[in-house]
Amino acid sequence: MPTVSTLISPELLAPAGSPTMLRTALAYGADAIYAGQPRYSLRVRNNAFGNLDTLASAIGETQARGRKFYVVSNVLPHNSKVRSYLADMAPVVALKPDALIMADPGLIDLVREAWPEMPVHLSVQANTVNFAAVRFWRKLGISRIILSRELSLDEVAEIRQECPEMELEVFVHGALCIAYSGRCLLSGYFNHRDPNQGTCTNSCRWDYKVKPADAEAADRMGACNSPATGAIGGEWLLEEKERPGELMPIDEDEHGTYIMNSKDLRAVEHVRRLTEIGVNSLKIEGRTKSPYYVARTTQVYRRAIDDAVAGRAFDPGLLGELEGLANRGYTDGFYQRHHEHEMQNYLRGHSESGRSLYVGDVIDWNGERQLALIDIKNRISVGDRLEIIHPSGNRVIALEHMENLDGAQIRVAPGNGHKVWIPLPVELPGAMLARFV
Repeated sequence: MPTVSTLISPELLAPAGSPTMLRTALAYGADAIYAGQPRYSLRVRNNAFGNLDTLASAIGETQARGRKFYVVSNVLPHNSKVRSYLADMAPVVALKPDALIMADPGLIDLVREAWPEMPVHLSVQANTVNFAAVRFWRKLGISRIILSRELSLDEVAEIRQECPEMELEVFVHGALCIAYSGRCLLSGYFNHRDPNQGTCTNSCRWDYKVKPADAEAADRMGACNSPATGAIGGEWLLEEKERPGELMPIDEDEHGTYIMNSKDLRAVEHVRRLTEIGVNSLKIEGRTKSPYYVARTTQVYRRAIDDAVAGRAFDPGLLGELEGLANRGYTDGFYQRHHEHEMQNYLRGHSESGRSLYVGDVIDWNGERQLALIDIKNRISVGDRLEIIHPSGNRVIALEHMENLDGAQIRVAPGNGHKVWIPLPVELPGAMLARFV
């Protein structure tokens, strides 16, 4: 492995579904931004970049700050979208983004013919899992491969060794699809909203209950108190919370059943290894998430990258900072196949310490009184320990005083819709607040 002095800092690539998210990611340390138009980028909802002027402003603002902007165009299109693609993309390419992120071979071929100078990054949707495929795409003019999430650290390292000339990108944080590299049909099956066309409803994350298909199975379930044990030789049905009475059989083969809810990816503890391997870009998933999400994840992974390059030891406190984000439990995916028991305890212990909950935003500051006006998102009380999250650095304070908008002292701000004044000795525009729990 390279020595500390030879390590090159990988790009930190952050998501944006809106200009606010973009500016937040840049403020908290992102080297590059990815965003896309709803029609072609597999993100139809919570996407402000369908407006060409908004996209143009975002690209210009990002590049003016010396960062890069990648336009996601990774739809797997049917014929109608193929016919409209070049005409729709011409004004986008004219904005000179730093690259297009694409998956479909046909669209890639069209782009290579129409705009041979435009860099193309191969989307994770293309399921690249080996060095031979990387070499194939390089021959077609692809400048970067976003590797499949299904690879281990050792497999990523082998691809880097076999393909030293190709830029490689991997995901390090965010939601995981239960389907292979996101190619899922579940949402389309339930409500005709196709994930591969950008309209996924995250059906894999809905609330399901398991029910026996017959009385004999019910007896077995009651006796064993275990659907997995009782289902041997019988049939089990799933019922989704919002669709009572619509019972679906669980079909299982040698690989298992696929109607399940994946944990979220968190690989911050692997940033140093990925940096040593020579991965060019570390990517955070989450274009439909909140500005708080992108602030927290970008700040944490920025620190992890900077520590790795400087030769500093991994800070386990970063695990706790990410734990405070809304998540479905964390996994490091396929990066490390088997964790030793001691490592599992290490990760769990540090994840549970230092946890925090997003509670509000600083929207004004009174320098004379040294009070900050907070737009409350979740309950806070006098006596709480708060973290002030800001690009200039985070601060921890004990909340000893709080006033409502009329200046009256209060002890509790119940939640969303309230604005309160709290002591803050320095002006921190755009700061976010989290409460330690």
